Amino acid sequence: MSSSDMKIVTVIGSGLIGRSWSMVFISGGYSVKIYDNQPGQAANAIKEIRKQLEELEEAHMLKGELSATQQHALLSCYDDLAPALEGAFFVQECVFEKLEVKQGVFQDIEPLVGKDVILSSSTTALVPSRVFSKVQNRSRCLVSHPVNPPYHVKLVELVPHPETAAAVMDTTHALMTKVGQVPVRLKKEIDGFALNRVQAAVIAESWRLVQDDIISVKDIDLVMSEGLGMRYAFIGPMETMHLNAPEGLEDYMKRYGEGIKRILTSFGPVPDFCGEGSKSIVNEMCELIPSDRQHLTARIERRDQLLMSLAKLKKDN
Repeated sequence: MSSSDMKIVTVIGSGLIGRSWSMVFISGGYSVKIYDNQPGQAANAIKEIRKQLEELEEAHMLKGELSATQQHALLSCYDDLAPALEGAFFVQECVFEKLEVKQGVFQDIEPLVGKDVILSSSTTALVPSRVFSKVQNRSRCLVSHPVNPPYHVKLVELVPHPETAAAVMDTTHALMTKVGQVPVRLKKEIDGFALNRVQAAVIAESWRLVQDDIISVKDIDLVMSEGLGMRYAFIGPMETMHLNAPEGLEDYMKRYGEGIKRILTSFGPVPDFCGEGSKSIVNEMCELIPSDRQHLTARIERRDQLLMSLAKLKKDN
């Protein structure tokens, strides 16, 4: 497939992730066809995207070199799958997280596209070998796992199926880079991928510390937001260790490795996140931020505004 053919991306599903992916792709100048099997939903998504693009432009946070109007003009909506796939070189599936549904979607897609069209899933936790188990040509399949919200958090995990061709990984990496995302390659599939495995470790120990009455919900969040998170917004744990000893990573492990091993062996079992012991933690969190839609929406909007500001700071530095 020549570069002149690589202009159209089809997004399957018009929910939050589908809309976000659509905005990411049009920011890079790609034409995006949005498909949803619920009549009218793809058209509604385009209306919502227009509003978001205009708000981003007004805040001087619109991605790419095109105006909001120019980006919006790159969108089209479809209730029928075949015309939605016509001409696409890349298909990003964004339906809800249920294995049978995703498998069915790709079974429907495969007969309607050429053999070189890349099939990508936005799954959060399903490994590619399961998602694409009913696809005949699995060499063009992979997971492109975004971080919510994808428009403001650039990381994309590229997770190959055991049969994924190297060229497919390369093409997807180049596409994600071109549209301003930051792709990372996993060398093979693993449950939870990389981000969610690291996140799960942080969640588990944070939960244990609160459950064991070592620290409050509010203060464990401050440990991250005002401590670790300040560094991790710009450098990761490996570089943090490398910079925190006079002679780098090897020196760091000589100094602190035994202490890290001692701490790790003191960790308890995986917490029961839904048992009786979890109720006090949930109640403590809800005292800080009530779980009704009004309060949660306000905090989500605050989060996204802060992420926009952080993204701008990182871009300028």
